[in-house]
Amino acid sequence: MSTSLNYKSFSKEQQTMDNLEKQLICPICLEMFTKPVVILPCQHNLCRKCASDIFQASNPYLPTRGGTTVASGGRFRCPSCRHEVVLDRHGVYGLQRNLLVENIIDIYKQESTRPERKCDQPMCEEHEDERINIYCLNCEMPTCSLCKVFGAHKDCQVAPLTNVYQRQKSELSDGIAVLVGTNDRVQGIVTQLEETCKTVEECCRRQKEQLCEKFDYLYSVLEERKNEMTQIITRTQEEKLEHVRSLMKKYADHLEAVSKLVESGIQFMEEPEMAVFLQNAKTLLQKITEASKGFQMEKIEDGYENMNQFTVNLSREEKIIREIDFDR
Repeated sequence: MSTSLNYKSFSKEQQTMDNLEKQLICPICLEMFTKPVVILPCQHNLCRKCASDIFQASNPYLPTRGGTTVASGGRFRCPSCRHEVVLDRHGVYGLQRNLLVENIIDIYKQESTRPERKCDQPMCEEHEDERINIYCLNCEMPTCSLCKVFGAHKDCQVAPLTNVYQRQKSELSDGIAVLVGTNDRVQGIVTQLEETCKTVEECCRRQKEQLCEKFDYLYSVLEERKNEMTQIITRTQEEKLEHVRSLMKKYADHLEAVSKLVESGIQFMEEPEMAVFLQNAKTLLQKITEASKGFQMEKIEDGYENMNQFTVNLSREEKIIREIDFDR
């Protein structure tokens, strides 16, 4: 009966270890994962070297150096589920390492390659000549047969060490397998959060870009309107200056003509011959009279130089601009 139980426990443990080993096989090289082990966004694992080989096969035109792809970016498909894997500028070196799987591989290899060693059987502390050969189920500790018959465990339920050993070792293997699965799920959440961060950054970048474009357009409209209004002021300035300068020329021409007439009159006053003087005096007097009465003085109105009509009140527009906000 004991031999049958031991065989069944051993068989179950071996099956669990075989199942664990299957989880540690790379789908490319069909060998146990070689470190470093990388985890893909789809939660499947690959040796980094195998991932690099797939990447090079999917991107044959990218330059390589020493068998290693040196270009950044690119994409390939997961060999297990055909999910497309998009790489960043770091290439396959940007894929996250699965440290838990690497640690499990180390432990598995140590357990698999460790030779069976014969060690001294631990002895009972209460009965020095008795080997520890049973397990107390109530106290959850190994003990000896005399402790069960005469000692502290006489009222407890016990089981052979082999049975408990095989059961707990099987439970430990199952727990490790569960941890691997849990790690994959957690890694999936981490990958989703990383994608969320990238999406948030990209959305904010686009919104900032659109906001800047709209403000730049608003600046251009203001600049265009400013130029139009400035040109209106400039045209009015030129019209007024042209009018004032025409008056200045008119008065300058009049002053020059009067000066010449005065000079002629003074010279004529020095004429000694009365007959000659009287012959020309009438004509000269007519010119002086026409110069005095015929010239019309034109003045510009008060405030002609002011430009108050071009005053602009932008308080309303300023208020509108300050109230610019996002659509809610």
